[in-house]
Amino acid sequence: MSGLSIVIPIFNEKKNLVKLSDLIYKFVKNKNFELIYVDDNSADGTLYVLRKLKKKYKTLKFYIRKKKPRDLSKSCIMGFEKAQYSNILVMDGDLQHRPSEINKLYYKLVYHNYDIVVGSRELAHKKNEGLKIHRLISSIILIFIVNLLLGFKTNDPMSGFFIFKKKIFLKAKKNMSKKGYKILLDLIYAQNKPIKIKDVFINFKSREEGLSKMNFKIIYLLLRDIFKKFLKF
Repeated sequence: MSGLSIVIPIFNEKKNLVKLSDLIYKFVKNKNFELIYVDDNSADGTLYVLRKLKKKYKTLKFYIRKKKPRDLSKSCIMGFEKAQYSNILVMDGDLQHRPSEINKLYYKLVYHNYDIVVGSRELAHKKNEGLKIHRLISSIILIFIVNLLLGFKTNDPMSGFFIFKKKIFLKAKKNMSKKGYKILLDLIYAQNKPIKIKDVFINFKSREEGLSKMNFKIIYLLLRDIFKKFLKF
């Protein structure tokens, strides 16, 4: 059906969920939309908060992914498969992505007929003060490697804030690795046919509560996945 499914993979984001949900329901203008949280079996009381939110918002859904190991992409895939609408938006659960920018991405996708619209971080711009220096440097290096090895598709293939047509996921699903920490990268480079991608610059905020998941292990896994994709080309 035509509309918007917002998929948010989460892990130990209890402190951010109420504020995030309230902001999404405040700003999203589309009457046909649903909010889907996919929790990677958090241990911080997230389930209790999700149950309370479900009572408050009738179009809010949540799923608990109990299979190990924990994996952001697998959580996203679960959300994509549960989504009932033809357009799917992905964002983080830590309030670094502004709900006020959801409508901008949605209208760009629908009314300009793109396949994917990326909430692209201006990594060299001062507005991205919310991005810690080690994440800024690692993101710039990873994007350079992606563009060098896999070819330029977007300014920010590492973004976690993007919207796409569900049909391109269904067509590319069998070619996706469906694991790791950058689902956008997987989705873009699994396509068999050219697709229309548009970058929309966003202002990246600082994490408000909880701990960042980015560490050297995740960076290593990202590099490994990038080189695996390159070797298949």
